[in-house]
Amino acid sequence: MNALSLFPFFVAGLVGSVHCVGMCGGIVSAFSMAAPRPAFPVAVTTIPATAVVDGGLRVLAYNAGRLGSYMAAGALAGGMLGGVRQLAGAAPLQMAAYWLANLMLVALGLYLMDAWRGLAKLEAGGRFLWQRLQPLTRHLLPIRHPGQALALGALWGWLPCGMVYSMLLTAMLTGSASSGAAVMLAFGLGTMPALVTMGLLGNRLQAWTRKREVRLGAGLLVLAFGLLGLARASHGVSAGWLDALCLTPSAMGVGL
Repeated sequence: MNALSLFPFFVAGLVGSVHCVGMCGGIVSAFSMAAPRPAFPVAVTTIPATAVVDGGLRVLAYNAGRLGSYMAAGALAGGMLGGVRQLAGAAPLQMAAYWLANLMLVALGLYLMDAWRGLAKLEAGGRFLWQRLQPLTRHLLPIRHPGQALALGALWGWLPCGMVYSMLLTAMLTGSASSGAAVMLAFGLGTMPALVTMGLLGNRLQAWTRKREVRLGAGLLVLAFGLLGLARASHGVSAGWLDALCLTPSAMGVGL
């Protein structure tokens, strides 16, 4: 997979991060609150620079751990289906995977808009694993150093989330461990700006992401990516500029 074919996944993470702020915002905002503060009231500009740097390192470490888990899950998913696709070796199966991947983008767009909650049912499948991982997170709180944040992010990456699962299914449909990991990395990098900002500013970002018009706009953009991909699959739109805007057949190993 090339960088251009991964762009839709990055954008899905970028605009879908309005949902991530709701799911992970509480734990991420704790990084800013965990920073050492003076015992007496002072101006913001007098807070030690070391405290700011330490808080930033914790935020970055948490997100690095989270992305690592996303990539591991994507590699496992892509690798599992890779063997099946090699055995089948059938163009119809590959095309079906391409259609399904774009349908998942449509479902994700509707999920972000709160227009259809079908993806929430996927979260039930991850609760079994999360019930066993969640107790481990308690040993990492409160977060005092980047190492704890890294470990917490690695665990939090397995939190049941319909948006993550939709991307994970798409990663599986790529049919290889490396492509699956690349899909989840692109998606995870897209979620970084919002969550890093959340970690540095506390919960000031949450109110904005909860606005109906923000979630509606984010959902419509992801929905448009999926619909464009489906139009491409049905030969309703020519290739070229569309390759930069939607999931293309080449990204799924399909020739059109």
